[in-house]
Amino acid sequence: MTKSARKWMWVRKLAPHEKAAAGAACDRFIAEKLVPRFLPRIVPTEFNYPVGIHGRWHGGKYRFIQRLCSGFPDNLGEEFDAPFARLDHDEHSHGEVRFHVMWHRHTGQWFQMFSSLTLEEALATIEENTMLHPLC
Repeated sequence: MTKSARKWMWVRKLAPHEKAAAGAACDRFIAEKLVPRFLPRIVPTEFNYPVGIHGRWHGGKYRFIQRLCSGFPDNLGEEFDAPFARLDHDEHSHGEVRFHVMWHRHTGQWFQMFSSLTLEEALATIEENTMLHPLC
C-alpha cells in the first residue's frame, strides 16, 4: 500500500470587519439598486409574487434572496425565500478580498458564472447580467 501525499494549501478566510463591510455594501446595493428596479411596488397575483428582496451571510457566502408570497387558494398568503444570486468568498486570493459570482439554477444547484471579482465588480455584474436578476 502506498501512502497518499497530503497537499496543504493556504486559504484566506474573511475577517469579521471585511465580512461586515461587504455585508453593508450588499445591503446598500439591495436597497438602492435591486428593490427600486425589481420591486417598486408589491402587486398580489393568483400565483407566487415577490414581496421583498434581502441578503444573508452563510459562512463565506452572501446570498441574494427574493421573498415570495403565494397567491394560490390552497396556501394563500404563505411566504418563502428563493435565492437568485450568491457571492462566494475566493479563499485563494491573497491580496484584496475577491468573490465568485454564483447563479442559482432551477434545479437548486449553484453554478459559478464569474470568478475572482472585487466586491464592486461582483455587484456591477449582478446588476447588469439578467441571469442573476430576481424573478419579476
